[in-house]
Amino acid sequence: MSCVWESLTGELTVAAKGAPEAIADLCHFSPIQQQELVEQIQAMAGEGLRVLGVAQGRKMGTLPKTHALESSGPPAYLESDDRLPVQQHDFEFEFVGLIGLEDPVRPTVAPAIAECYGAGIRVVMITGDYPVTAQNIARQIGLRPLDKVITGRELEQMGESELRDRIQSTNIFARVVPEQKLLIVNALKRSGEIVAMTGDGVNDAPALKSAHIGIAMGERGTDVARESADLVLLKDDFSSIVESVKLGRRIFDNLKKGMAYTLAVHVPIAGMSLIPVIFGWPLVLLPIHIAFLHLIIDPACTVVFEAEPAESDIMRRPPRNPKEPLFSRRTLRLALLQGTSVLVVLVIVFAIAYSNGNSEFNARALAFTTLIISNLAMILTNRSWSRTIPEMLQAPNRALWWVIGGGLLFLGLVLYVPLLRHLFSFSFLHTDDLLVSLVSGVVSIFWFEGLKLWNRRHLNTQK
Repeated sequence: MSCVWESLTGELTVAAKGAPEAIADLCHFSPIQQQELVEQIQAMAGEGLRVLGVAQGRKMGTLPKTHALESSGPPAYLESDDRLPVQQHDFEFEFVGLIGLEDPVRPTVAPAIAECYGAGIRVVMITGDYPVTAQNIARQIGLRPLDKVITGRELEQMGESELRDRIQSTNIFARVVPEQKLLIVNALKRSGEIVAMTGDGVNDAPALKSAHIGIAMGERGTDVARESADLVLLKDDFSSIVESVKLGRRIFDNLKKGMAYTLAVHVPIAGMSLIPVIFGWPLVLLPIHIAFLHLIIDPACTVVFEAEPAESDIMRRPPRNPKEPLFSRRTLRLALLQGTSVLVVLVIVFAIAYSNGNSEFNARALAFTTLIISNLAMILTNRSWSRTIPEMLQAPNRALWWVIGGGLLFLGLVLYVPLLRHLFSFSFLHTDDLLVSLVSGVVSIFWFEGLKLWNRRHLNTQK
């Protein structure tokens, strides 16, 4: 880029700055001069500096000097500013020097990239800097591999198949022009990658639009970049992207846990509504019981699981298959097994209580109390599918304790306030009855806690 300034005395000054190769071309460097320039650039780039060249136009009097319009004609000089040449290359420039600019790496970048690698996320650097500068920055931030670099000039000469092969193992792209960013993004997509692209300039818009997830910088990004992107960062920091990935995984996990719990808890409800009819027993669950249960179920699946913090290993898992459904077959099987195990325990508790001569009201109170305990136990065990209930008690979740505390409080009122006990068709439960319900409710989900420990031990053995 060249600029011309006019002083108060009418003197015109022209100067240019830009890529050193372009400046050398403006100054018509000889091959020897170009070689010396390359050596200086490599030395500065090796220190992680971004290098710019600067040139100044020669003058004839108060006006810039231009090259001859014809190579054989005499030199032509500007007599007035309306005779400025159309192209900057027509000025006669002399080289001034090189400027090294250092853009310090933010301290949050290296830990964020290490976290990406732990989460199975590949990080690719696309820059207009020299390869040596890009490698120096990559070394500072922990990007690997350092020894493989593709330059913009190499991209121009590559065929599609060669690019597809080399892009699998190369994460540093240097001296890339803006148009080539789109080429790289499309090549990664064709390789089966899920591509998230970051950018802030107008020239980044096509690549942002083409990527699966376009991420624009909100602080210094242009309007075009923000309009083309899917996400706009309020804070221009790479660590914000990593936190977004973590948040997305947490939301996906919590949705899956909430859906699994909702399915599991309705299996015993449906079963205890149908089985007594089949065997000719008294009804166990009346409409008021169903309403009471949903006072626990609804806030649990909508508030408790939504408020669950991210699991400790959430950024140490590989990315999930994009074709994997939210509710996979494994999730469905485990949810149905949880519900079925609770149903079996409830049927056993009710059948034994009713067959031993207890009244319908006593057997119903015993089974319903067991169902409430099992319900609360399912909430606790589904908080994590890898960590046990005692381990998860250390993870804060205020909504959880409100739901559990509220459920136990209202269960106590229903069992021991005569008016409510009569309304729910219960009889008075003694301490031994409460112990039976407590043990039965815990046993109904005990197998799932054991499965967590077995899975953990199996994974440790594989490692």
